[in-house]
Amino acid sequence: MKRIALTLFIALLSVSVFAQGGPAEKSVTLTFIETSDIHGMVFPYDFVNARPTATSLAQVASLIAEERAANPNLVLLENGDSLQGSPVVYYYNFEKTDGPHIWSQMLNHLKYDAVSVGNHDIEAGHVVYDKLYEELQASVLCANAVKPDGTPYFTPYTVVNKGGVKIAILGLVSPKIPDWLPPQFWTGMEFEDMVESAKKWVPVVMEKEKPDVLVGLFHAGVDYTYGNVNADTKFNENASQLVAQKVPGFDIIFVGHDHSGWDGLGWDPSAKKKVEVKDPNGKTVYIYGALNAARKIPVVNMMLDWNEETKAWDKRVRGALVDMTTYKPDPEFMAKFEPSSKAVKAWVDRPIGKMDGVISTRDSMFGDSAFVDLIHRIQLELSRDPAVGLVPADISFAAPLSADAKIPTSADGTLYVRDMFNLYVYENFLYTMTMTGKQVKDFLEYSYQFWFDTMPNPGNHIINFQKDKEGKLILDNRTNMPLTATRYYNYDSAAGINYVVDISQPAGKRVSIYSMADGRVFNPNTTYTVAINSYRGSGGGGHLTKGAGLNSEVVRTMKLVNGATTKDLRYFLLKWFEAQKGTVTVAPIGNWELMPAALAAIGIANDYPLLYPKK
Repeated sequence: MKRIALTLFIALLSVSVFAQGGPAEKSVTLTFIETSDIHGMVFPYDFVNARPTATSLAQVASLIAEERAANPNLVLLENGDSLQGSPVVYYYNFEKTDGPHIWSQMLNHLKYDAVSVGNHDIEAGHVVYDKLYEELQASVLCANAVKPDGTPYFTPYTVVNKGGVKIAILGLVSPKIPDWLPPQFWTGMEFEDMVESAKKWVPVVMEKEKPDVLVGLFHAGVDYTYGNVNADTKFNENASQLVAQKVPGFDIIFVGHDHSGWDGLGWDPSAKKKVEVKDPNGKTVYIYGALNAARKIPVVNMMLDWNEETKAWDKRVRGALVDMTTYKPDPEFMAKFEPSSKAVKAWVDRPIGKMDGVISTRDSMFGDSAFVDLIHRIQLELSRDPAVGLVPADISFAAPLSADAKIPTSADGTLYVRDMFNLYVYENFLYTMTMTGKQVKDFLEYSYQFWFDTMPNPGNHIINFQKDKEGKLILDNRTNMPLTATRYYNYDSAAGINYVVDISQPAGKRVSIYSMADGRVFNPNTTYTVAINSYRGSGGGGHLTKGAGLNSEVVRTMKLVNGATTKDLRYFLLKWFEAQKGTVTVAPIGNWELMPAALAAIGIANDYPLLYPKK
């Protein structure tokens, strides 16, 4: 009781001192470190390709130890998308589930102060993330994921104290999750617009908590025009900068989701350059964001000096993206989690079959390919297996999920569990749903509109690259490679039908479907069953809504879905290879082609080196 009384006396004395003359320390430096979009890269080892990696959470652990030793006033933030993208987290999501998840163990070990929610965390499923978030010692933040009654599903914000400074941290996530994921992944949640949610919560935080510093921890990108939308678009996918510009009060906003890396500035989508960001009152808001896979990590120092006249802190912010290749893995971290690393390696190194030859997604960028057609083939076979619980599909839709993947990775053609992570990057489920022939054609017209350019054109490009007002290609700031009109995972093709794509024709008039694969007549008015992954089947990419013209609410509520797998596609791909007898030979189906062939050849010759420059 004496100890409690003494603690209470010291606390009251501190409040009295602060009220009379400000804080005890007149100058304080805070250090912020953010990780985001780690995607399971927690060890300095690529379990898919069986080779060391230069970056991972293990290297970040060394950075954290260094910064914490230099300044105990360290605020450690994790910004989501950690539960998909690597065999490590897949193993702990679905295989090794009888103990604490590897991700919660690591974040607790490193003493994170706050954790936000990412869309790929939600995609791991309720069973996974509900369990993991219970295991975390840090607060799990997401203000705009709400229950049907409007109350937060997660914790909207948290307050941490460092060096006598009160820091409020508000979490938000991109509200597009219902467009990407089936409802069973986000049962019990609705997602509010980020700006509207911030406008609701910031006044609450400022009035109730009276923080010295307000930080945003947003799993959303910076470029609010991404996806051909604008600043006024409701439920904007990448609204982090919009929140800064429309909601006063933030000092720093940490972002994620776009894998772009931000070093204090925001983005002017018109001028295509980085700019200083100010809130409605003209105050500078600093925007920082990590590169994915722990490649670069923002380290931000905020210097606070107490102003006797204003009775408030004067703040200066300095930060940079730190290259994690300059750090070695932390020995303590590696020793603690070595048993987990060995267990995952033993699992991914299990052989599951053999393949004759190598297939690559590079071919998938420019036409019909063995890589994507393998996925088509397995999707159609799965739909026709009564044990899986789908409806037999007439047509399959699929896209390459990686721009530069190949299988097998072995020299002798042996396929291992790890190869399935190259074959299928994400944990999508498989749906079957009904579409009319016209909707199928419109779906494909939409895909090829953003995939291929119209030829001939200036420069004779076959890939639809982004261009400036003068028609010049827009280069990615990080890679210095041209930006495409849409991402490769939106390059959907079809199997089960025979068709041609005429790249000399304007968008919307390129696709001609001349028959079903079995020789039946293709009829625009006939209703067909299609096999489609859960991302696309829930509206991801806009193919069903903007392309096929389906009502977004009909798509979101899965009214046209007549079957769904209970396990992800990668699981079934693995089982398919295990069931094959002897060596598997894979080749393009040959059910679609680009025409005129001569123009396509010119475009491929021009654009292949742009997408895959020689190293």
